[in-house]
Amino acid sequence: MKKLTKLLMLPALALATNTATADEGMWQPHQLPSIAKQLTQAGLKLNPNDLTDLTGFPMGAIVSLGGCTASFVSDQGLVATNHHCVYGSIQYNSTEDNNLLKNGFLAKSFAEEVPATPGSRIYVTEEITEVTDLVKAGLNDKMSGSDRYKAIDKNSKTLVAECENDDRYRCSVVNFHGGLEYYLFKQLMIRDVRLVHAPASSVGKYGGDIDNWMWPRHTGDYGFYRAYVGKDGQPADFSKDNVPYKPKHHLKVNKSSVDNGDYIMVLGYPGRTNRYRTAYEVENTFTWTYPQAKAYREEIIDLIHTHSEEGSDARIKYESTLAGLANYAKNYGSMIHSFNKGTFFERKKSLEAKLAKWVNSDSQRKAKYGDALSGLDKLLKEDDKQQARDLILGYMRYNKMLSTAQRLHRLAVEKQKPNLARERGYQERDIARFEQGMKSVDRRYDEQIDKEILIAMLTHYVALEGSARITAFDKFFGLSGVTAKNFDENALRNKLDKMYKKTELASQEQRLAWMNKSVADFEQSQDPFIKLAVASFTERKAIEDTAKELSGNIQAYRPKYMAALIAYFNDNNLPVYADANSTLRITYGNVKGYAPQDGMVALPYTTLEGIVAKDTGVAPFDAPKKQLDLINKRYYGGYEKPAIGSVPVNYLGTLDITGGNSGSPTLNDKAEFVGLVFDGVYESIIGDWDYDTKLNRSIHVDVRYMLWVMEYVDGATNLIEEMDIVE
Repeated sequence: MKKLTKLLMLPALALATNTATADEGMWQPHQLPSIAKQLTQAGLKLNPNDLTDLTGFPMGAIVSLGGCTASFVSDQGLVATNHHCVYGSIQYNSTEDNNLLKNGFLAKSFAEEVPATPGSRIYVTEEITEVTDLVKAGLNDKMSGSDRYKAIDKNSKTLVAECENDDRYRCSVVNFHGGLEYYLFKQLMIRDVRLVHAPASSVGKYGGDIDNWMWPRHTGDYGFYRAYVGKDGQPADFSKDNVPYKPKHHLKVNKSSVDNGDYIMVLGYPGRTNRYRTAYEVENTFTWTYPQAKAYREEIIDLIHTHSEEGSDARIKYESTLAGLANYAKNYGSMIHSFNKGTFFERKKSLEAKLAKWVNSDSQRKAKYGDALSGLDKLLKEDDKQQARDLILGYMRYNKMLSTAQRLHRLAVEKQKPNLARERGYQERDIARFEQGMKSVDRRYDEQIDKEILIAMLTHYVALEGSARITAFDKFFGLSGVTAKNFDENALRNKLDKMYKKTELASQEQRLAWMNKSVADFEQSQDPFIKLAVASFTERKAIEDTAKELSGNIQAYRPKYMAALIAYFNDNNLPVYADANSTLRITYGNVKGYAPQDGMVALPYTTLEGIVAKDTGVAPFDAPKKQLDLINKRYYGGYEKPAIGSVPVNYLGTLDITGGNSGSPTLNDKAEFVGLVFDGVYESIIGDWDYDTKLNRSIHVDVRYMLWVMEYVDGATNLIEEMDIVE
């Protein structure tokens, strides 16, 4: 196995970066020496080789939250990230009488810090190992899709089990380039995470969904956690006796921030990009998946709003859910708009035509890659035949009672198997987080809202064709022979009223008790949601098995297609970088404005005065009175930027980012903390699929604004004193 803790040569297949487009790409740490020239030209003062050491500076200060990125900013385990990344923990600790979302939260001492949402983790990447040969061991062209899937899954789980030799570590095998390469990631897992500080939502979410993905922006999207460990310095479950974690490295905070044109980089864990998808996948996603998913998200948002009052306990319970739904509903809508008005699809088809011509022009290439694209697309079309059903079932998971029953029953089923043979999410390594998930339901569930979500999804379900229906669902809900035309919603409501009245799964005690029950116990249960989970399991498992068969077959063609595409890119001196896959990446660029449309130029900074100009006193433009008073008095307190005559709030960069980068520290040319990336502009939303140098812009909260609000609005001077501030 190739250890990549420090620099190793990347396989020649994935190099070819000598002509990389400026600022484009989410680069693996060990790729950086191959783009050293571009990094230096952009303004990096450090040696790119130093950025390949995962346990050195600054990489050792960068952590994952399992969906967002964060960084250590003190030697006492203080972690900086986005407000929207700690939002779930703020919501979890909020009540009607103590609404931390509205009022903000500040612990003036370690003793005042509160536990984050159950299951919260801080992951510190310590080692990356290439394991391609080990994962692919035993594969052959004659295997069925199911056998190939099982072989890759078994090999991956075995490597993970060997890596997780104690409970301090969390390991994962991740594929790159569609399964062409595999890497094993070993991360220290800190299990005691506490909320330290978050500004009021009127700062942290200023502008709300209206300003989401928009410029100009005036959002203080920051918050702080702290990592705690046992007295021996090792990860431990929550205990009042635990002590702050002392990281090997933490970032210095540069109070001077950055100027227009300055070099900046973001180190983080970007979620998913799709730069190498086929034209068929592009067309299907933008013309079917995104429109449908957007509609379902907006429907659930409306249901939550309709059945909960602002500030009520029910609304508070769903605030985190609402934020996630709204973010991607707007994201999908904007991507559809960009797709329809742009040339992305035409360019994708043109690329495939050029690729085919290049492959067919050489007999060896034709023999090696000739059926890669056609074979892949054939399988993808097969996979999409039941996409309407699969999407509905996916959104049905927002119903807590049904999804909880299904997960608990599946746990009992999986526990019958040897640990390595269990499905992911149900192995021994997953039980602690599974339990914490069961506990967190209490602060994520309201009966009326839960019921309405299920009614909405079943309303869509009855419109499906018969072959897509689940017989057990039809029988249980009395929907056999029912279509959209003769659907009786009142009858369904009456059925659900009885189910919710009888179920015990709303009780945390009962949920935890069911974690230890046998399959026989589930089969004998009279709880209606458990009965439905048991009755529908065989059919749902069959759907899952069919998906695995197709996935295994796709795993035979996707790597071949990617190998062809990479070879073509290499032959034409085009940049090659792997799609984002929630692993550690670096993206770089400069502070820079842009021209979103003819006759319009967007400056790279916004200021405090812009907050006042937007303020209406009504959410989401309801800045705190104390903040408005300070701005109106032009009280900058030493944080003003002379070039703009005010305190900068947000700034633009040319960095290539996506979801998962949220909370990533923005670093200057010396790897000093100068802010947090938290969003992109409207025109760059399609960047998950297509990068445009002229329009792709990242949005960052300026460190000056963070410090100004912390000191003069929230009084978080204890945290400022804790950090290493430089100018």
